[in-house]
Amino acid sequence: MILFVNACVRNESRTKRLADRYLSELKGTVEEVCLANASFPAADEAFLKTRDRLIREKAFEHPMFNYARAFASADEIVVAAPFWDLSFPASLKQYFEQINVVGITFRYTSGGIPQGLCRASKLTYITTAGGEFFPPEYGFGYIDALARNFYGIKNTRLIKATGLDVDGADVEAILNRAQEEM
Repeated sequence: MILFVNACVRNESRTKRLADRYLSELKGTVEEVCLANASFPAADEAFLKTRDRLIREKAFEHPMFNYARAFASADEIVVAAPFWDLSFPASLKQYFEQINVVGITFRYTSGGIPQGLCRASKLTYITTAGGEFFPPEYGFGYIDALARNFYGIKNTRLIKATGLDVDGADVEAILNRAQEEM
């Protein structure tokens, strides 16, 4: 199963357009998590106490862990998120706060080092940016670090189209180049 984490907000999202193209080339069932339709509880003290208690009890079938179980069981993960303010939409951060679950997506070794428990062999991150300033260590860097260091997904890939809102930009040509690079 391919898990598609859709953090696109706009109806005419250029990031979603690239993601749809990429997904059309993959073989397998795609399960989409549309973050624009998701409602996440705040990761406040009450949430953390409940989550910690459920983890201690190994109650991993609790609905609180639905997102984490889906993420951990996916064969491949595709994340689509526009590049906003040197990162990505807040809903994607909230999603990762929900799936970072000791015992489902990772565990700690006896030395305190996270060890991935996810089945996915590959994570592809697709993004677009209006300008050319795109330090990959920000939005993609965060996701890449989680994938490699917490989830055990060593094969990560960045697909991006930048400069889409620069005066005179040929948006279609930029998007087509990104599609060709896929």
